[in-house]
Amino acid sequence: MRFHRFLSHSSPATLRIRTSGVGGVFLLILAASARADTGDNLHVAMRSRPADASGEMVLIRETPWQPAKTAIIVCDIWDSHHCLNAVRRVQEVAPRMNRVLEKARGMGVLIIHAPSSCMTPYKDHPARKRAQRAPKAANLPADIGQWCKSIPAEDKAVYPLDQSDGGCDSDPEEQKAFTARLKADGRNPGAPWLAQIDVLKIHDQDAISDSGVEIWNLLEARGIKNVILVGVHTNMCVLGRPFGLRQLAKNGKNVVLMRDMTDTMYNPARWPYVSHFRGTDLIVEHIERHVCPTITSDQVIGGEPFKFKGDRPKRAVVAIAEKEYDTKTTLPPLAKKLFEKELGFETIIIQGSPEKHTIPGLADALAKADVFILSMRRVAIPEKDLQAVKAYLDTGKPLIAIRTSSHAFDARGQHPAGRVEWQKFDPEVLGGNYVGHHGAGPKTTAQIAPGAEKHPILAGVHTPFTSEGSLYMTQPLAKSATPLLMGSIPGKKAEPLAWTNTYKKARVFYTSLGHRSDFDNPQFVQLMSNAVRWAVNLPTGPRAKSD
Repeated sequence: MRFHRFLSHSSPATLRIRTSGVGGVFLLILAASARADTGDNLHVAMRSRPADASGEMVLIRETPWQPAKTAIIVCDIWDSHHCLNAVRRVQEVAPRMNRVLEKARGMGVLIIHAPSSCMTPYKDHPARKRAQRAPKAANLPADIGQWCKSIPAEDKAVYPLDQSDGGCDSDPEEQKAFTARLKADGRNPGAPWLAQIDVLKIHDQDAISDSGVEIWNLLEARGIKNVILVGVHTNMCVLGRPFGLRQLAKNGKNVVLMRDMTDTMYNPARWPYVSHFRGTDLIVEHIERHVCPTITSDQVIGGEPFKFKGDRPKRAVVAIAEKEYDTKTTLPPLAKKLFEKELGFETIIIQGSPEKHTIPGLADALAKADVFILSMRRVAIPEKDLQAVKAYLDTGKPLIAIRTSSHAFDARGQHPAGRVEWQKFDPEVLGGNYVGHHGAGPKTTAQIAPGAEKHPILAGVHTPFTSEGSLYMTQPLAKSATPLLMGSIPGKKAEPLAWTNTYKKARVFYTSLGHRSDFDNPQFVQLMSNAVRWAVNLPTGPRAKSD
């Protein structure tokens, strides 16, 4: 999902109400600025999502917070962790986080360092004693010293991640070597943290505590109503600790998550089988719907929100140039669902003209593409565009092609001057042998090809199922191709209906399915979902629980 910022940097005294529907996300903005201004207040632009709203509504509300009534809690930014990739990401975000703390401290915000289970190194620090000395609050919540696994607002929500394996996403061999190093250093590999990472500077006027009781007492003693949580990991400690988002939200604090100063423990090998950073996005969206709003670090220190170096949305390019099956209407919604909603990809839809033999912008789009989806029929294209297609495939990036794409670039010599064909695209790239199709009328019955039962692209695909599309004649396949589905009609021999191939180093998936009605068939949608995930090396399986 793409979030579009429309916040202006006009006077913070100005209130603007603005609505906008962009890219499938409806925004309601009640704000004038998303920054710390030159006055006394910190202006936070809080993003939230209505829990019961249909669609993807995003609300942004700017509120001035007095620094003296505001605290930042730094949750578990330890000097080590049992997961190597978690350590790497903490080391990456920590310098930016320290800038946020320094700027906020200078404004008068209380900084509370909370490296859980690591109080011993700080037992004599003035910041530790400050937390311990806070008087008992008259309104001390009964369970503030306990973990909070959920709040009533989450009761009807579908938790967006399977984190039951602990969420470590490290390469197994690297993780094994890292665990050995921890043992060699005398650290417990399961809980190797001993202190807060030293990149985060602790000042005498700060506080240090991992106790929900102490932190609540401290907040109440100072009349602090506004709390910002930074740290790790959002789906575990930041949400659940006694001083975490849930406890503070349910007990009446104006609490927010600084969403770009956090990380998750999520392994893409678990449901919903998305990238690690998309997993973080899903948790943030859950928090915004059911727990509390979120903000970003640029609202304190200026500039742009922080992004991890690995957090670059992949780009899917969908090229459509055919008029037989109306994929200009049916394919974009499916592509956006599979790529944007489920995987967090950026999706570029290019609508070409079969009559004019043009696909505007194809070369530029493919230069930055991570996956290419093709639905074309007998189009000869400009030389630079065809070379861009070939260059893309030569890099080893994946291709997904449907229906008439078996003869995508074979215009049979019928094209304007300045256009070129790739008549052998089908046998060379797709691994097929399209020679025509049977007549319209008989429904095609799809069955799993012998030996393909365990192929990941077929996970959750239930056969037999039928298609109203005429059966393509595609035999024999290339030796490099692996048939997945076979299609049959009465009185005719079965034909390969879907298969994979390898072109140079590129993963290729092709199916002659793609008739208008196929897009309403859950089995076709599951097949395409799996093909997308297989193509970009993500686990396949039953699709999102909300579908």
